[in-house]
Amino acid sequence: MDLVEVNPMAKPPVCKIMDYGRFKYEEKKRASEAKKKQVVVHLKEVKMRPKTEEHDYEFKVRNVKRFLEEGNKARITIMFRGREITHKELGQALLEDVIKDVKEVGVVEQVPRMEGRQMFMILAPNPKVAQRARDLARQRAAQLEAEREREAGPAPVAPAPKAPAGPEV
Repeated sequence: MDLVEVNPMAKPPVCKIMDYGRFKYEEKKRASEAKKKQVVVHLKEVKMRPKTEEHDYEFKVRNVKRFLEEGNKARITIMFRGREITHKELGQALLEDVIKDVKEVGVVEQVPRMEGRQMFMILAPNPKVAQRARDLARQRAAQLEAEREREAGPAPVAPAPKAPAGPEV
């Protein structure tokens, strides 16, 4: 047993008699559990051109919706090549269409802007959609944990040793 200072800022300082190694181990376990439950938001990118056809546009917007429903942010980039840069209004119109198509699952976090030959904007999930995504992620994690426990099952039992074969009468 060790004398461990629990709260040095209190007046008088608080100390406990405990097993310090076990205390550190439990603290580490709590930290790893908290890290496991943490949700990480990624920034997914979708690239388009001003001349992107209808089917390709719909496909990419479907991906953007999926990203936002998963709770991630989406960056939509319009790449201009050659003389396309003289028609920035086409890229602006394309980004406005994307905003209209994903308005139920996403909100504009960063308005469309130019950077060199690229125009981009960033969409974030709606707060309601983000909460639903976090809840689904927690459910999936709980299901995976339950499956792992089920697969591990009880400890395997060794078969009983067989009696030595003797002469038959």
